[in-house]
Amino acid sequence: MNTNLAVASFGLSHHSAAEIAEIRFGDEDAFYEAAKSVFPGVCLLQTCGRVEILVHGRASDLSAFLAEKSRSGFSVSEGEEVLLHLGRLAAGTESLIVGEDQILGQMRSALLSAEKHGGADEVISACMNAAVNLGSYVRQNTAISRGAVSMGSAAVTLAEEVLGGLSGKNILVAGGGEMGRLVAKALSEKDLRAIYVTNRTYENAVKIAEDVGGRAMHLDQLYPCIGLSDVVISCTAAPHEIIRAGPLSEVMKDRLWPLDAGPRPILIIDIANPPDVEASCKNIPGVTLCGIDDLKGISDANMKSRLHEAEQAEKIISDYLPELVKIVNRTAAGDALAELYTWAEEIRRREVCRAQKRIAGGADVSSVIEDLTSSITKKLLEDAARAVRKSAENAEPKLAENIISSITGRT
Repeated sequence: MNTNLAVASFGLSHHSAAEIAEIRFGDEDAFYEAAKSVFPGVCLLQTCGRVEILVHGRASDLSAFLAEKSRSGFSVSEGEEVLLHLGRLAAGTESLIVGEDQILGQMRSALLSAEKHGGADEVISACMNAAVNLGSYVRQNTAISRGAVSMGSAAVTLAEEVLGGLSGKNILVAGGGEMGRLVAKALSEKDLRAIYVTNRTYENAVKIAEDVGGRAMHLDQLYPCIGLSDVVISCTAAPHEIIRAGPLSEVMKDRLWPLDAGPRPILIIDIANPPDVEASCKNIPGVTLCGIDDLKGISDANMKSRLHEAEQAEKIISDYLPELVKIVNRTAAGDALAELYTWAEEIRRREVCRAQKRIAGGADVSSVIEDLTSSITKKLLEDAARAVRKSAENAEPKLAENIISSITGRT
């Protein structure tokens, strides 16, 4: 592969959710501003389960950039390994929940964000688009996503395992984005008493609630709604915690009935990253707090059931890798070709200008045309001829033949 590509990966397969939250770039504007000063192309992908940085540049420069930003623990790959990783990522074989579809939309969104920030050059765009197309192809030609669980549905499964079932429960979903939709969809298939949905943007909560027969709540009703619930699944995109220990302690006091030994218990599952729930909430009597790391057991069971499909996906990715390399190398050659065409056009313009002056001075037109074409030919082929001679001098006749056949189209 003749294109400089590198990717830095930090995911749940090797790290905890807390470590991922620590490593995230909270200010994407600042990230792109800094990265663009180092790399001609860059794309940042951040989800609840991973942080990925794809750059058009050298791995050593990417490692230095991460060190400068005080980010350690990333796995840095380069060359074809980058494309192999992106293919696996898009196919869902590297997701915490194998085969989940969310990653395709997340990769598309990451590319759109890179484009908005001026970070996506043609090579970055080619890499991401080719990987997403490959991920779609894998899903169409294997059963890796058939009946697959998402992070959202895995959270619901975890709630069932912890409580021994959800029948007759009141459940609050905090989050009106794609993850909130997936959680609510999974809950709608259970025999619940009520589903509440809350979000900073009330309209998003309303839409999800309507889709699942639930009830939308304004975010300022968060704690009263927690008081009504048996389970809270939180998955907002807030940059800060939305459920804090102080107010939650007051809620739990209200859940204490006179004849009870303790407050009516509540299960809170936080699958947001950065976390939605203050860590000290787990110390409040009656509160059971679970997070993304607790989904790994469900992920392992999911992986075992999809092992055959994952193997098929790996074969497709490996078979398609040479084509991915061609696509990226061809795209990378675009800048060089554009420079070549510009150089050739400058020669043409210069020689045409010289010819026009000679004709205006009374020179024979046929002679001018002959000189014009001869001069352009010599100047265009001068560097190629020099490369052929150098190859011959270095005892590389085959390379010289390849240069000539590439130019003439003859074999």
